[in-house]
Amino acid sequence: MTPLHLTADRPGERADQLLSRLLPDLSRSAAQRLLEEGLVTLAGAPVKKNYKTAAGDVLTVCLPDPAPLDAVPQDIPLDVVYEDGDVIVINKPVGMVVHPAPGHPDGTLVNALLHHCGESLSGINGALRPGIVHRIDRDTSGLIIAAKNDFAHLALAQQLQDHSLYREYHAVCVGGLKQEEGTISAPIARHPTDRKRMAVDYLRGRSAVTHYRVLERYPGYTYLQCRLETGRTHQIRVHMAKLGHPLLGDTVYGSSRPYPGLAGQCLHARRLCFTHPRTGEAITLECPLPPWFVQVLENLRGLTE
Repeated sequence: MTPLHLTADRPGERADQLLSRLLPDLSRSAAQRLLEEGLVTLAGAPVKKNYKTAAGDVLTVCLPDPAPLDAVPQDIPLDVVYEDGDVIVINKPVGMVVHPAPGHPDGTLVNALLHHCGESLSGINGALRPGIVHRIDRDTSGLIIAAKNDFAHLALAQQLQDHSLYREYHAVCVGGLKQEEGTISAPIARHPTDRKRMAVDYLRGRSAVTHYRVLERYPGYTYLQCRLETGRTHQIRVHMAKLGHPLLGDTVYGSSRPYPGLAGQCLHARRLCFTHPRTGEAITLECPLPPWFVQVLENLRGLTE
């Protein structure tokens, strides 16, 4: 088992809440199972799931060793933007799913990373998501970071938690925004009836904050820069739809009719900034807009001529 040490930073928070908050993609129920099985200790004593932490508590979590991988290595070309012994950053193309899931058993980024990195991927997220620190949607392109070991994974997860890992997206939305820039703060949860969708939910939702700035305006459309403060599933897509300006081509939260030349929403993860987990160096990475995005902008600019 791999021991991890988590320091309580919110006095009075339940142990299961702390685990699910600080360990990416560890569900509340999975955190409770770890506690029930005695795999979480404080000063050598097992911690109960309803234990309320005190400032400075250091919980030791023994994660079971990952089960044999169900995901298999596949020789899929990767556009590697940055790589060293701790992290790898990929420019993901549209259409690539990040990790195996029902309906997508292979051909994913994880399958490609397993071939490229071998066994050098963190195991915190289990057998089907080795190395995965955060995700982007299948039909969203751009930068995504993966960890090659648990040390790097925990450090990057903490940066996600404290909002110091900078993620900037470029997008085109439908309609003309009234403001040149703004912030959308609206909690997001799974849709109550459609489990494939997310929705703004002020009762059940988790905090979600998106900052946006207008880059260009066209008749009926707006080209935006969006910065994530949090990272909920479909966050930018849900927030822009909430404003009444769904992303161009988003057939889930906008028009059911696809936009010509787009496989899905017009959204690209353009820029990524993080502190290197081992060296402390500030790393800033950027990837250009893909050709399909450039073509959309050219088409929209043509509307003004």
